[in-house]
Amino acid sequence: MKVTREMVDEDLRGRYAFGRIIASFVHTGWFSLLVFRFSAAALRGRNIRGVVNREQHIPSTNGGAPIRVRIYRPTAAVGPLPIMLYLHGGGYVHGVPEQFGSVLKDFIDTEPCIIVAPDYRKAIESPYPAAFNDCYDTLLWIRDNAASLGGRTDKFIVSGHSAGGGLAAAVSLKATDTDDAKIAFQMPVYPMIDDRQNSASIVGNNAPVWDEKANRLAWSRYLDGVKNVTPYAAAARCTDYTKLPPTITFVGSLEPFRDETKIYIENLRRANIPVEFEIFDGAYHGFDMMVPDAPISRRANRFLMENFRKFAQRYFN
Repeated sequence: MKVTREMVDEDLRGRYAFGRIIASFVHTGWFSLLVFRFSAAALRGRNIRGVVNREQHIPSTNGGAPIRVRIYRPTAAVGPLPIMLYLHGGGYVHGVPEQFGSVLKDFIDTEPCIIVAPDYRKAIESPYPAAFNDCYDTLLWIRDNAASLGGRTDKFIVSGHSAGGGLAAAVSLKATDTDDAKIAFQMPVYPMIDDRQNSASIVGNNAPVWDEKANRLAWSRYLDGVKNVTPYAAAARCTDYTKLPPTITFVGSLEPFRDETKIYIENLRRANIPVEFEIFDGAYHGFDMMVPDAPISRRANRFLMENFRKFAQRYFN
């Protein structure tokens, strides 16, 4: 899918050229290494104003180093509160939870909850299953420590953006396969879930921020050395959707993940899983983060938060 500036929502066009520069940088191996090494280091430890911020390291059960997790909670709320496992984006190769502080604050302000966000291992140094294992270990740690965190112990929320959305879908899948933890609902937002990369929305995609070339490079790093790609590595390979939890997500019409997200949602609906889903016409990947004040971004954020409140009240009553 070839994308031109004229196809982009007019309120997002002002960042079109900058978004294309970002995508072109991501095509190069050194850029991911630079972001991984320096940008993430600069952001680590940054607090969110207006919430209680904590940081600690939790054990890895898969031979990895202790996992750094950020824990956020409302300054004043009566518990026990729902607990959300939040998994940050970054194409599986870079990023830290602190980059997504604005949306985490929105979640907490919308419906009081506790958010635990791991700084999972990145594929630039540790390919699959390192990131997945870190995220799943964090879910199990939440389950075992929910009461001491001031949270509900019976069920949990799993969410994330982009690659974090892909990890969220994979973690939810394993949790429902194993019954290790009850997932009340999941929010894999514009998720990176299909390593096959053969849909119409991705082939030839040259949209801002994240395009076909960036996607192929990221998947090659994440699955480096993997011979058998399972649904825990790429959630679009799931064949049984019947046990998956209720789902909220949205995607832009111009981004590579449009079709894989649509197919994922169609499979959930065929399995009679409650779903709230919307496609934002003229939007490229990460538009809501890239241009947060644009009307289309505000609509997307409102869609996410209104449905988050609705699901939280429905599934935690």
